[in-house]
Amino acid sequence: MAWNSHDFPPSAKLLWKNEVLEEQKFPGCKRRETQVYVGNLPLDVSEEEIFSLLKDYNALQVCRIQNGCKCFAFVDLGSMENVALAIQELNGRLFHGRKLFVNTNKRIHRRTPKVAQWPQELQALETSCGEEVAACAQLTPKKSIDPCETEKLREALTVPVEMRGSFLMLLLEECFRDLDWLALIHSVQGKVGLLVTNIVPYTPFFWAMNITETMHQNMQILFSTLADVEEQRPFLPESAVQRGTRCLAKHHLGDYGPAWNRCWVVDRVDSWAVVMFIDFGELATIPVQSLRSLDSDDFWTIPPLAQPFMLEKDIFPLHLGVYQILKGKITGALNSEVHILKFEELK
Repeated sequence: MAWNSHDFPPSAKLLWKNEVLEEQKFPGCKRRETQVYVGNLPLDVSEEEIFSLLKDYNALQVCRIQNGCKCFAFVDLGSMENVALAIQELNGRLFHGRKLFVNTNKRIHRRTPKVAQWPQELQALETSCGEEVAACAQLTPKKSIDPCETEKLREALTVPVEMRGSFLMLLLEECFRDLDWLALIHSVQGKVGLLVTNIVPYTPFFWAMNITETMHQNMQILFSTLADVEEQRPFLPESAVQRGTRCLAKHHLGDYGPAWNRCWVVDRVDSWAVVMFIDFGELATIPVQSLRSLDSDDFWTIPPLAQPFMLEKDIFPLHLGVYQILKGKITGALNSEVHILKFEELK
């Protein structure tokens, strides 16, 4: 079955919490614990294609929903085991050139006690998806608009929470014990080649690795070290997974498949952990029981491989996707967040 936004009464609202969807009213889409949420789908995707995407996880029923410029689906997989497996293997995977958001379809009744003590920037993670929808509505014009108006819309965009200096300072202090990485960002100048690792849809913001000899050496050392020890690292007991935990989790690298990478726990909700893959600039929701220990400082001497950027003149084109190289030049820094460098692509 498929639904469009005009099929819903005003009371049928989507509420987001850390990429975990809560639904109030969806005709024909009753909430079940065995359902998985699949977001950021292309608007022209069919239910048959969604079935095919999840066929290995025993997809029983698909409820496709289109709400304005957003398309997503609830898929019943028959068991919680299939839900956990689908989230672990499909969340972040590219599908028709778009990065999937795959998550549990479950209401959140409680949060960890320490959440109230966090900075306001971390609390804003709960509304980041709502801001994305608003940005989509603003930046998807039905007809051509004046360039000056476009610039006003761009200036009104909110910097993503995970790119803000206050968030990154907390991450760097807890993971690396120093803030040198933020200072080194401004050494990036002139012409550059950037390997895109993550994009924020419908905004000019993205994460990328600045391709240099030093970065390439750091990447080889880090990834080879993690590959050698991944199977030796013990899985964390659930009681040890809290905000600020340094750990190891599987990160899906598009066509390259999954690999174990460094991450930092941003939040925990019941049996799920919201983690930041610090070398890719990507937030993901991971089952708590799938996280491995990585707390030794020996694994945290190499600084984050990726850093935040902002396109100078456009929003990021979705068709480019991630793990592609952009060639261009650094034109300055964002006034409100000076560690975010402005980038202009050379055509």
